[in-house]
Amino acid sequence: MAKHLYQHIESLWQYMLMEHSLEQSDIIFVLCSNDIRVAEHAANLYLKGLAPKIVFSGGEGRFTNGLFDKSEAETFAAIARDCGVPAEDIIIENLATNTGENVLFTHKLLQEKAISPERIILVQKPFMERRTYATFMKQWPDEVQAVYVTSPYQPFFDYLNEHMTLDLVVEALLSDYERILNYPALGFQIEQPTSPEAQHAYEKLREVFVKS
Repeated sequence: MAKHLYQHIESLWQYMLMEHSLEQSDIIFVLCSNDIRVAEHAANLYLKGLAPKIVFSGGEGRFTNGLFDKSEAETFAAIARDCGVPAEDIIIENLATNTGENVLFTHKLLQEKAISPERIILVQKPFMERRTYATFMKQWPDEVQAVYVTSPYQPFFDYLNEHMTLDLVVEALLSDYERILNYPALGFQIEQPTSPEAQHAYEKLREVFVKS
């Protein structure tokens, strides 16, 4: 890959990261996906004592159709149990099909269980940190004291594997960046700070990876 393309990918990748410092919270809220490393990362946060409960949210999304035998949430929960998280500290929301539904369906489920977290750790894929945060802050119905977002961070090319291929991840990266730009006007997310470097990288990557 040409050096300038690598630099553009890294620029956009870094923009999507929030780089929050995590603090003790009431719950770990995992937005499930096709990347099981997210489940392992969430389990590690629980085992470090950062929150007493984990909720996994996800039915079947745009990248998991036919990928798992069970829902995203059930698949991730099983991984967390294998990592040592007790079943009684796991909550499963297995109907959501997109980020907005992750937020709203999880809130409803927690309400039904009389759980009202004030400090929340969101767990997602690295390139979805910023969009997850922006969506949560717009669509979570309650006021909260603190929201943190985290992911199993790796540099872009270390992150790729047989399931998360270059073309798939770059396509998702561009798509999520477009949502960050467009969704606030639709009422789906809060506005995010703009970055000239990220915008330039996005435009250059579209020229290479998006077929007209």
